[in-house]
Amino acid sequence: MLEPAATPDGLAARYTRVLFSPWSRLSLLLVLLACAAAAMLLWQPQRLLAEGWPTQLSGPAAVVGFAAAYGVCTTAFVPRPILNLGAGALFGSQAGLAAALAGTVLGAGLAFGLGRLLGQDALRPLLRARWLTAADRQLSEHGFRSMLAIRLFPGLPFCASNYCAAVSRMGWLPFLVATALGSIPNTAAYVIAGARASTPTSPAFLLSMGFIALSGLGAMVVAWRKRKALRGR
Repeated sequence: MLEPAATPDGLAARYTRVLFSPWSRLSLLLVLLACAAAAMLLWQPQRLLAEGWPTQLSGPAAVVGFAAAYGVCTTAFVPRPILNLGAGALFGSQAGLAAALAGTVLGAGLAFGLGRLLGQDALRPLLRARWLTAADRQLSEHGFRSMLAIRLFPGLPFCASNYCAAVSRMGWLPFLVATALGSIPNTAAYVIAGARASTPTSPAFLLSMGFIALSGLGAMVVAWRKRKALRGR
């Protein structure tokens, strides 16, 4: 007996299920990230360090515009140290720090939202390796504390940590608050270094570079100890 032909409503429902399936959404996320990374390679935001901010923007509008661009750039894998140095060089220590922190939280929120909406359902079933499940449990059960430590001791790339947190069951509020608080020390150090780059022998520049070096060393030590702990579980 011949099967009845699919009705238009049945075809529409089938296409809708495929379109909004976890793997379709994950594919869309990967396409978006690839396009964003390609756009950043073409635009080359590191030119801000040499060419400065567009002359059409000045004052508070320039700070807001930079913060928005910062958030988008970090979502597209642009390294935050470059943007932090640029914030200090363009706006000085205080306004530069405000712009960099606002951009940090914005970029983290964008990446977290994209990862949660488009990637979580497809990736969570793949967390089967012991160290992956341990890391997921740490982020899910101790989200604020874990993210605060990640931000204070930068070892994992900023964008990668955002998407990893999105796959976990961490809540929005702990993620954003921990990002804002934990990012202050290193962001301030880079911004001050950018603002004082013209006077590399000044105490402020030397202290900021020393702090950056110490935080990097601390991140290596914490990552090594955490890796041993995860392997031991």
